[in-house]
This record gives sequence, C-alpha cells and structure tokens, in this order.
Amino acid sequence: MHPTTHPTALRIQQHGRDLGLNITVVEFSESTRTAPAAAAAVGCDVGQIVKSLVFMVDGHPVICLVSGRNRLDERKLAHWAGVGRKKVKRANAEQVRQATGFAIGGVAPFGYPQRPAMLMDPDLLQYDEVWAAAGTPNTVFAVSPQALQRVTQACVTDICRPIAQQAL
Repeated sequence: MHPTTHPTALRIQQHGRDLGLNITVVEFSESTRTAPAAAAAVGCDVGQIVKSLVFMVDGHPVICLVSGRNRLDERKLAHWAGVGRKKVKRANAEQVRQATGFAIGGVAPFGYPQRPAMLMDPDLLQYDEVWAAAGTPNTVFAVSPQALQRVTQACVTDICRPIAQQAL
C-alpha cells in the first residue's frame, strides 16, 4: 500500500477534500476490485468495504453504497422507488460509465458528472472507518461512514440482504 499517483484517483482525493473529507487515496499492486480482495489488501473486515453499485430504476441511475458483507436486494430497491421489481436492473458497464464516469470495479462514491439518487446500507454505520474505491480497480480511501453519508447525501435505508458466509 502506498499513496497513489494515478490521475483519476488523485482527482477523487481532491474532490473528497473539496467536500471537506480528509482522505488519502492509497494504491495497491493487487486488485481491490471485489469486496473480499479489497478487505484482504487493506487488512479490514469485508463489511468495512463500500461497494458503490449502480442500478437502473425505471431507466434512471441509482447509486447504492453497500457493505461488502451484503448483497443489494432488488425487491427492496424497487419498494424504495415505488416501482415494480421488473423496473430495477443492475446497470451494464456502459450505463455505469455514463452515470459515474468510472468503470465497474473502481466506482468511487462521489465525483460523478451529475448527482444521481444515492442510497446507503445502514450496516456501514456500525464501523468507525470504511474503505471505498477511488476511481480505479486498485485504489481506495478510508473515511468514516457518517462523513461519507454526509458528503454524498445518501438516504440511509434497508436495501440489502446478507451474503451467505461461504460466498465471502
């Protein structure tokens, strides 16, 4: 782990600081693309990893900040949005890039071209510190979940179900 020099990650670091977060983006030689890989690289509990997931809800992007221990429940997301389950789809790679400016596996929780709807898994709030992607598949930063919720203005709501232990 070392401070990053990647331009995208440095942009996220500066954007975070502009939002009032005192963050330092770190880079790993190995991928932090999945929650288990990120937790292993950082040396934290997989629940402390923030997965920035993009879903299309009735044709509009919704960013869901989800604990690495959990899986987004599309039925709960549909209920939150007041739409039928069939109106909720995981965004494809092109939709993710268009909504966030990032590729799947490196989606940061902020720094998007436009502010989409943002939701946050309440399980993240149990930790003093969580780790989120910084725009690339091997860069992350630490932040308190309360500060992350504040700067993203994410609605904290139950949108998840736990992943089976063997899947972690």
